[in-house]
Amino acid sequence: MDKTKIIVVEDNIVCCEFVCNLLAREGFRTVQAFHLSTAKKYLQQAADGDIVVSDLRLPDGNGIDLLRWMRKEGMMQPFIIMTDYAEVHTVVESMKLGSLDYIPKQLVEDKLVPLLRTILKERSIGRSRMPVFSRDGSAFQAIMKRIRLVAPTDMSVLIFGENGTGKEHIAHLLHDKGKRAGKPFVAVDCGSLTKELAPSAFFGHVRGAFTGADSAKKGYFHEAEGGTLFLDEVGNLAPETQQMLLRAIQERRYRPVGDRADRSFNVRIIAATNEDLEKAVNEKRFRQDLLYRLHDFEITVPPLRDCQEDVMPLAEFFREIANQELECDVIGFDGEARKTLLTHAWPGNVRELRQKIMGAVLQAQTGLVMKEHLELGITETTSVVGFSLRNDEEDKERIIRALKQADGNRKVAAELLGIGRTTLYNKLEEYGLKYKIEQS
Repeated sequence: MDKTKIIVVEDNIVCCEFVCNLLAREGFRTVQAFHLSTAKKYLQQAADGDIVVSDLRLPDGNGIDLLRWMRKEGMMQPFIIMTDYAEVHTVVESMKLGSLDYIPKQLVEDKLVPLLRTILKERSIGRSRMPVFSRDGSAFQAIMKRIRLVAPTDMSVLIFGENGTGKEHIAHLLHDKGKRAGKPFVAVDCGSLTKELAPSAFFGHVRGAFTGADSAKKGYFHEAEGGTLFLDEVGNLAPETQQMLLRAIQERRYRPVGDRADRSFNVRIIAATNEDLEKAVNEKRFRQDLLYRLHDFEITVPPLRDCQEDVMPLAEFFREIANQELECDVIGFDGEARKTLLTHAWPGNVRELRQKIMGAVLQAQTGLVMKEHLELGITETTSVVGFSLRNDEEDKERIIRALKQADGNRKVAAELLGIGRTTLYNKLEEYGLKYKIEQS
């Protein structure tokens, strides 16, 4: 466990000891406070990463008073209310003030530790996750429309896209814009799960279930309770794991390894893959019935080469991030660097773009990023990229986009389209598109 402290505010000494012992067994550091006044003293010394778990009723106030005082003082530590009183208005008030959750005391043993783990996992993901940038290109505007449409529902969503396109970012948007926002978001790397490890990873196990099971373990379904379970690269699951997962999703129940009773669950399933699952079904590598269960709604994330209008805004965004992280003062890109960025095929998509910009800023240190700083090979930059021509209607739209991206320069636009200048001129004439001839 990390350095996070859990400040447990509870005036019942027996209950406070129970909660602290429960957390200690799971490796959490705890501090006890039996009064609101004591809790305030601890909080004045608390780190930003500490977490408060507070009883609603206290001798000198209540948990809502403590939460209101914290927010007024600018203390934004996560806050969890626990109580014996099922008061709806209190739940609403605590949520408005920023309480993360509201747990009845009789459910503390089952719900508190998974919730704390989810908070810590989300922090870790937040530190390592690719920075978020609002993309204004037409392709991503269409994606955002689909996200707004399906996010408020409980439909399962299958996200298609190449590696590096940001599928997990889309999954987070679906979670954050839905009714499960604020509840756990649990991401599972399906490629790392062997058929032997998967049952315990997904469903947990009881103590003594197998050799080495010295203590009980909660699985991903338990951790995601009430929230979202994200199955990343779901196509990598072993056939045995697919069957196990299908049964759980169909019945909305699972059984921890070694346990004698089933448990129900309430989670939303979002899955992502970089492969054609229909082809995998035809090749008997993926179960069609599982695909149906995961595929209520589809979102396809296009590769960066099909979103050329996003390349330079993303590059500028990552340049600013790199300046902050590397303590550099790079102000932009010279003409040749811009051309190189716009004509590169980006097989690694947004992830590759970020890596190249970080390296370029580190090399440039100040001033402008130049072509040589980007370290993009000649063979890569001359690849046919996303404006390659397909049909008349799409050709016209892509030509217009390419010319806008190239600021009207037909030579650069032709390179973006992966066609010769003569072909571009003919297309301009054919479609009645007029652009000024650039000075050469």
